[in-house]
Amino acid sequence: MPDAVSSDSSPTALSAASSAAVPCSRRRALRRLSACLPVALGVGVLRDALAQSAAINGAGASFPSLVYARWSAAYEQAKGQAVRYKPTGSGDGLKQITARGVAFGGSDSPLPADELGKRRLVQIPMLVGGIVPVVNLPGVPEGRLQLSGELLAELMLGRIAKWNDGRIAALNPGVALPALPVKRIVRADKSGTTEGFTKYLSAVSPVFAKEVGASSQPKWPGDIEAAEGNDGMAKALKASAGTLAYVSYDRVQRDKLNGVRLRNAAGQWVAAGEVGFRSAIANSDLSRKGDDLASLMDRDGVESWPITMTSFVLIDAAPATGSAAAPVMSFLYWCFMHGDDLTRGTGFAPLPVTLQSKLAARFAAVKPADGKLPAYLGV
Repeated sequence: MPDAVSSDSSPTALSAASSAAVPCSRRRALRRLSACLPVALGVGVLRDALAQSAAINGAGASFPSLVYARWSAAYEQAKGQAVRYKPTGSGDGLKQITARGVAFGGSDSPLPADELGKRRLVQIPMLVGGIVPVVNLPGVPEGRLQLSGELLAELMLGRIAKWNDGRIAALNPGVALPALPVKRIVRADKSGTTEGFTKYLSAVSPVFAKEVGASSQPKWPGDIEAAEGNDGMAKALKASAGTLAYVSYDRVQRDKLNGVRLRNAAGQWVAAGEVGFRSAIANSDLSRKGDDLASLMDRDGVESWPITMTSFVLIDAAPATGSAAAPVMSFLYWCFMHGDDLTRGTGFAPLPVTLQSKLAARFAAVKPADGKLPAYLGV
């Protein structure tokens, strides 16, 4: 997103240069957000706090970690404040932010309101991406293998022994399928990517729902190989022929993995990509109502990617002081204001304007114990 606030002005004023670079609808959304954002500390005080502070530390979901690394590098270059994010999995991200071991936790598994209240956390949606089944099948061109959701569930249940099985061949006429054993790779860690993947498989397969179900760390039947994080999955896939795994779409791009085409709710065979993620957003209540907990799985729309989901960050809702909360909130607000530009080409899609305009309440929900609202720079 564009520069929205001048460092020498109040956050209600958008700079002329940045306004000219942004579509009108997005400028209106950013104005509404900026007008609601509290500033209790002076800009100079905040600059001193940023300069003296150590790195802002985050941990959690590996699904969006490459984007967070890009945002962090850009923020450090722009503001001189280091941000360090460790892709340890959504489960660990929740654990660490609950224990206040990090300034923010990344999670692909949104918490309900009562759980957020119990843990004293604020949940902020950041971006949208897709989970992609990937294979290592010698002789099968990239993007040529087609699987229905039901057949993918059968594969992940370990019920199909070889890749040249007749059920797979029937969906892939003209593709030379190897007679290799099907080897499944799954996440070893507690993972939001796994939870999203198993939610989809449970939705399309009653058998999968009964035998495995949706979980961030399910018990997979039969012999499986486990790997840490999205990057560990990609590495294990490349190391062995006949393997099947699931990773975030940006890893498919970066590591040149062989992504599977899926049949979506409209009955169309589609490949993962930003067009498919945007279509899933447009056909969901994330766009229609600004509901960040709305499901993006198996949405209508001829281009919609079936396994699309929102990724979130979690921050302390009741920090000890406003000045302690300011650095991480400055970083997140900056990402929000610049995120469209920084997300473009990463394999993720930014949040829709209908949701962005409602995010002011999330920032305002942070209530420091000292009563001093945190100041944060939106430049």
